[in-house]
Amino acid sequence: MALKTFKPTTPTNRYKEWNSFEEITKHSPEKSLTVALRKSGGRNNTGRITCRHIGGGHDRRYRLIDFKRSRRDEAAKVVGIEYDPNRSARIALVEYKDGQRAYILAPNSLAVGALVMAGEKAAPDVGNALPLSKIPLGTSIHNIELSPGKGGVVARAAGQAAVLSNREGDFALVRMPSGEIRKILSVCYATIGQVGNIEHMNVVSAKAGRTRWLGTRPTVRGMCMNPIDHPNGGGEGRSKSGGGRQHLLSPWGHAKGEKTRNKKKATNKLIIQGRNAKK
Repeated sequence: MALKTFKPTTPTNRYKEWNSFEEITKHSPEKSLTVALRKSGGRNNTGRITCRHIGGGHDRRYRLIDFKRSRRDEAAKVVGIEYDPNRSARIALVEYKDGQRAYILAPNSLAVGALVMAGEKAAPDVGNALPLSKIPLGTSIHNIELSPGKGGVVARAAGQAAVLSNREGDFALVRMPSGEIRKILSVCYATIGQVGNIEHMNVVSAKAGRTRWLGTRPTVRGMCMNPIDHPNGGGEGRSKSGGGRQHLLSPWGHAKGEKTRNKKKATNKLIIQGRNAKK
């Protein structure tokens, strides 16, 4: 995927770098594989805002993605590559011999007309899903299961890929996109290749309106607020709460960067090397 730039005919176009969408081959979704997506505005079932800066945005329908790759040892043909407004990655529409269709995450370099398969008998080719025990060491993988049969939950965003680095008994050692090395059961499935749309991180929207189209509302810095509204608010001019140096806090007083993972979490024993370990 490539990004396109624009002539600086307007202040927005001067800095804008936008998707070329050249990999998109199908421009309307498969209606049978979509469901209505209701907006919450960041509010929970009692009406309280639990996630700030959410609201508005263009109407969407949710695409039902087959993260489990549930049909095993059956080849499916890639019918089209589509844009999905609900995720940064592209999705691929595949069709099985009996006519059934499904959506999967589109890995980089997957083309229309290619055949993909899931199962122990599948070859370790791009787009195929195999158990970690059947994947060659050093292979880039995505859409990785953490629990057998639950479906892929790791490395699903645009451009992400993990690496199968080793095996120890019933476990495979996988280097996550974050750099963390983690044990995962070898019977868990993963898909070969890197998630497509790899230039997504370099997109520059260049105007606030486009952010609103995506459903993100404005964010006000805590320093600009009054002391009653935020721990970093107040003071004469630019200051950290009254002129004294103060650590940056969240609106509820938690220090930014504070570790929130439970030290007694059962899965801690599966982490071989943390993501912040020195290289």
